[in-house]
Amino acid sequence: MAELQKLKKIAFVGNYPPRKCGIATFTYDLRNAVKNQYPQTECIVLALNDKDQDFEYPSEVRFVINKQDINTYQKAADFLNFNNFDIVCLQHEYGIFGGKEGSHILAFLRNLRMPIVTTLHTILNEPNPDQKRVMRELISYSTRLIAMTEKGKIFLKEIYNATEEKIDVIPHGIPDMPFVDPNFYKDRFNVEGKYVILTFGLLSPNKGIEYVLKALPKVISEFPDLVYIVLGATHPNIFKEYGESYRMSLERLAHDLGIKKNVIFYNRFVDAEELKEFIGAADIYITPYLNKAQITSGTLSYSFGCGKAVISTPYWHAEELLSDSRGVIVPFADSDAIAEEIINLLKDETRRHSMRKKAYMLGREMVWNNVAHLYVETFQKARIQRIEILNNISSVKTLNEQSMELPTFKFNHLINLTDSTGIIQHARFTIPHLIEGYCLDDNARAFLLTILLEEIGLMDEQIELLAKRYAAFIQYAFNEKKNRFRNFMDFNRKWKEDIGSDDSQGRALWALGTCVNRSKKRDLQMWATQLFNRTLPLLLELTSPRAWAFGLLGIHEYLQKMSGDRVAIQIQETLSQRLIELYENNSSDEWKWFENYLVYDNARLSQALLITGNSSQNQKAFEIGIESLKWIVELQTSETGYFRPIGSDGWYNRNGSKADFDQQPIAAYETVSACIDAFKVTEDYYWYNKARIAFEWFLGRNDLGLALYDPITGGCYDALHVDRVNLNEGAESTLSFLLSLAEMHRIENLIKSYEHVKSYD
Repeated sequence: MAELQKLKKIAFVGNYPPRKCGIATFTYDLRNAVKNQYPQTECIVLALNDKDQDFEYPSEVRFVINKQDINTYQKAADFLNFNNFDIVCLQHEYGIFGGKEGSHILAFLRNLRMPIVTTLHTILNEPNPDQKRVMRELISYSTRLIAMTEKGKIFLKEIYNATEEKIDVIPHGIPDMPFVDPNFYKDRFNVEGKYVILTFGLLSPNKGIEYVLKALPKVISEFPDLVYIVLGATHPNIFKEYGESYRMSLERLAHDLGIKKNVIFYNRFVDAEELKEFIGAADIYITPYLNKAQITSGTLSYSFGCGKAVISTPYWHAEELLSDSRGVIVPFADSDAIAEEIINLLKDETRRHSMRKKAYMLGREMVWNNVAHLYVETFQKARIQRIEILNNISSVKTLNEQSMELPTFKFNHLINLTDSTGIIQHARFTIPHLIEGYCLDDNARAFLLTILLEEIGLMDEQIELLAKRYAAFIQYAFNEKKNRFRNFMDFNRKWKEDIGSDDSQGRALWALGTCVNRSKKRDLQMWATQLFNRTLPLLLELTSPRAWAFGLLGIHEYLQKMSGDRVAIQIQETLSQRLIELYENNSSDEWKWFENYLVYDNARLSQALLITGNSSQNQKAFEIGIESLKWIVELQTSETGYFRPIGSDGWYNRNGSKADFDQQPIAAYETVSACIDAFKVTEDYYWYNKARIAFEWFLGRNDLGLALYDPITGGCYDALHVDRVNLNEGAESTLSFLLSLAEMHRIENLIKSYEHVKSYD
């Protein structure tokens, strides 16, 4: 069940109250049932309107589609795509959508970028060519299909060529009612002491109510106190074209038959609570429909599931639901048969109550709470199925099959995220999300990027200006009184804390040490050297292994320029030993790692030890670095050879299950960087290949075959979810891609120099 609760945003599409129709009621009940069972899930509705309608919808209706306007269907798809919905649950019946046989809905479906689960309220066995075409295309766009009966499933397979694996059978939901004596409710309607027969639903000529009226004189002759309640307003489409002519014809028939005092017409659409009272008061429920081709009847489901004795004509849903003596089937348009079965049931109380009990027991599977769980299980299947489809489409190739060219640098989004203070943490799509402000973590990464860009010859005036802006943020983050860096700042330039996280301290020192070693800008070098030396001792007070690793990366860089600094060397030795002891205390032949879990920035622990061990001639540190890096790199390589990082949606605890999603860009970056350093110190092309594989995760060599690099902006999407890309382009993600690209350019240049020397030799 924990897996199912990962669904965060569900959109239900169909008619919706205050529109009065069966689909509207169903959509309302289904949406509320799912919301009640999964309260943390956002459940919105996209409702269908005719052009002359203007309903006052409740707040959950977030978008209205004009039935006749195909443009609103396309805009509705954009609305869901842009808001990153996990699932779309469509209620389908031909008549509720515009276009020939409801074809406008296809424009909506073909533009969606998330799994689609379609509930089919009508499945025709003899569709006309246009109905068949629309249904087949609807099936092709739907990730999963829900039929409410087994016969519906058979029709989908045999008539429309849907695959069985794509179809789930979930019954029509019903309210949860206690199994009580009908007499409990009869006084509500002034029918106490009488037998009550009920028919409810929107009135239309195909409902066959006249045949029940014609049966009543014979029944009333034996049960004179019997009352027949006909509950429901005239169907809106019938009313629009014919007014109340059908209802009036029924009233005239009752008058002519002399049964007017035994028939009550309730000309209104009742809400769920009142409907339960009507059903509760009924001794027998009857559906005398005239058309066999009805695959689903909500009124039948409600009455049956609430424990009523049911008499019905043999339309498809009734035949299936009322089999095994769970109800009575009578021929179409046969008043004599209806009269006979009503009399038999009223005379045989034992049979009637046995029938009620069988219906009620089966109905427990149909209550909305249970149906909601079944729907959410289907939603989850759809997400998994969507991934498989995307994988098939993407035809992911391994590095050996085809190597991708490195993209060119594009800094549009980096500049977009940076203001006069520094780089803003988050974005909504490509729009900086100012309310969440800034952090030292990202500004340290951004400063590190500018140093790498300088190293590969891309430091122009604009990049230099950015470098000084990020450096100024690092400087301002330093709290003189606490001798620590602060991390989070709001958009009003107010610090949210006096001391930032351990990791932010380590990242700042890493960026400073890199500047000391690699920058050719003397003013930046001098500033970085002084701040590095002032803050270096704080590393010993930190408790985060990742902060130690970041610090070691910074010390390694610093010592390339300041190799005789004894304080830096001593701190390097201490932090290295801490990581070694951590590894020795936790690792085994099966688990070659420093901790009993894998979370973020994992490869940095290995990278810190392998480069420190290599430069300081600490063989144990070097061997642990290489061994642990190889273990985690192989752990994060898929069966077909592409990069699959530990997902942040659960991480990976020892002896637990590895989370495959949500995959983060920073995981690819740390792997690229660590593998490149391993290649530099070993000259083993295994590490270069692994760096390329991790980098190509950004370009679409991943579980979904979807690129996270945005070539239009130069930014990077925030995560690879189980079924889609998170389209926000935040600072951490964008910097992870640009830093990885800079590292790849640097190593490509290094390899070219190797090859040049070899060819010269």
